[in-house]
Amino acid sequence: MEQELWPARGVAEHAYCPRLFYYMTVEGVFVPNADTEQGAGVHRRVDRPSAVVPEAGADRRGRKAVEKLEETEIDPDRPRSVRSLALTSERLGLTATLDLAEINGAKAVPVEYRKGRPNRSGGTAEPTDEMLEEPRLLPAPEPWPTDRVQVGLQVLLLEEAGYSVPEAYIYYAAERLRLRVRVDDALRRDALAELEAARRTAEGPRPPPLVNDPRCPRCSLQPVCLPDEINQQRLTAQAEDGRLADEQLTPRKLWPPRDDGIHVVLQREGVRVGVRGQSVRVTDRNGEMVREFPLATIESLAVLGGVQVSTQALSVLAEQEVPVAFLSGAGRLVAMMDPLGPTSAAVRAAQVRVLDRPEKALELARAVTVAKIANQRTLLMRNHPGLPARVAADMQESVSAAERAATMAELRGHEGNAAAIYFAHFAGMFKEVATGVAGRFDANGRQRRPPPDPINSVLSFGYSMLTHECTAACRLASLEPTLGALHATRPGRPALALDLMEPFRPLIADSVAVSAFNRGELTEGHFLETAAGCALTDAGRKGFFSAYGRRMDTEVTHPVFEYRLSYRRMLMLHARLVAAWLLGEVPTLAFLTTR
Repeated sequence: MEQELWPARGVAEHAYCPRLFYYMTVEGVFVPNADTEQGAGVHRRVDRPSAVVPEAGADRRGRKAVEKLEETEIDPDRPRSVRSLALTSERLGLTATLDLAEINGAKAVPVEYRKGRPNRSGGTAEPTDEMLEEPRLLPAPEPWPTDRVQVGLQVLLLEEAGYSVPEAYIYYAAERLRLRVRVDDALRRDALAELEAARRTAEGPRPPPLVNDPRCPRCSLQPVCLPDEINQQRLTAQAEDGRLADEQLTPRKLWPPRDDGIHVVLQREGVRVGVRGQSVRVTDRNGEMVREFPLATIESLAVLGGVQVSTQALSVLAEQEVPVAFLSGAGRLVAMMDPLGPTSAAVRAAQVRVLDRPEKALELARAVTVAKIANQRTLLMRNHPGLPARVAADMQESVSAAERAATMAELRGHEGNAAAIYFAHFAGMFKEVATGVAGRFDANGRQRRPPPDPINSVLSFGYSMLTHECTAACRLASLEPTLGALHATRPGRPALALDLMEPFRPLIADSVAVSAFNRGELTEGHFLETAAGCALTDAGRKGFFSAYGRRMDTEVTHPVFEYRLSYRRMLMLHARLVAAWLLGEVPTLAFLTTR
């Protein structure tokens, strides 16, 4: 069996947070943020590998390579600076790419670049002009523990390669400080101990998150790790069992309420999607540019009907891990391009094991069903001016019955009964401006294959878009969308995405239908009725996507965590909480309900 090679950078992160190490090194999850982008800028030069010095008698091409070497590299009296030096040790099971190594014969001095500032928790020292523009009394600088471990691992690799390493340096760009690290047995012992601890962590389950740690808000993996949310659920369960004294369990507001990315939907027949440089370009039939989007800002792409996407664009979008959904002109989800990003085998394995147990599958199905019925009841009470009191009472009884359901069949029966009550009064939420379409829906009821009227058409279209969003959320949470609980697993059916979607149907798709017709954004003129059913026209789809986009960006307060997130972020939050529940990190599931 081939020995696992661990990256030195990941092992160093283990000293910072074992859970972060597990995500980055074992599961391969990495999320950029402002700090990582700034760090990439600091490393821009040292990330370019040095040229190779050719042997004597090299050809003309080799001589040109020599001419491109830096002056310090061809001066025989000075150490040669080697950038991006890759080293591997099978004995240690370790690999690393050194930012810079100053090599002089058999001696090597590693230099690690960091974007920030050194640790200043010790004594005081007078900095030099090289450190700061205005010298003043500051605490003595010392390397952070993670930086020290990383340099120690680089020392071990250099010594394994046959070099002697008398010293090492860390360059802190924020203070332009080159800080010397003493190379001794203590450094080697600390590096080896951290390597062994990281190896043990990788062999076990995913480590628990840090508790109320001040480093979490700056961590780019916080929306993936969910430290406060997982701890809140775990500690609340312990408090209810009497194993924990009362304390403040409300999560910190670490999540940005909305993402800054662009979610692109293209529907015009004949337009083409291509890439040029760092931009995604949309052109018409004649090659004239219609829109241009910066590649870095695109979060997702959905194309409807006869929109063409070049293979180059698909390749670039896959590299950026941007999901692409292909929908029919009527809005049915046909296929998705799933970028081969990091996928946690532990989450997938846990999903199969847990959902194969009937009582656990029922627990997940019950949670999503109860939340769905509660949200349907809330939507009726908010928007139906003449809702009979018995309807709200019947819906509440359906919620209670679903909570008590002992089998999946019983649960589905209560869900179907609540849906019948809900859609029987659904038309009452539409105002006078939509009386015509509301009457047709009242006569037809909820139908989808095919939708016979405008409201049914919008509902089906909205559910298709929501399925796309939930499938993408499941993929990002390392969940397998086809293995669900409430929805039976069938070929080509994203059962778990449909489960995740249930609480959000009334909050997003149904609300979009009600608001779009009541505001006059959609009218009967926006639909085309044929023998194949009722479908949105191009203008109708434009109006729908305008209302849908606003709804997905709407911020709502989570009833348990008490912070506000957009609906799109809520989908991601709940997908990751389902993954945490499957792994046993949280004891219960709490889906979004509104008042």
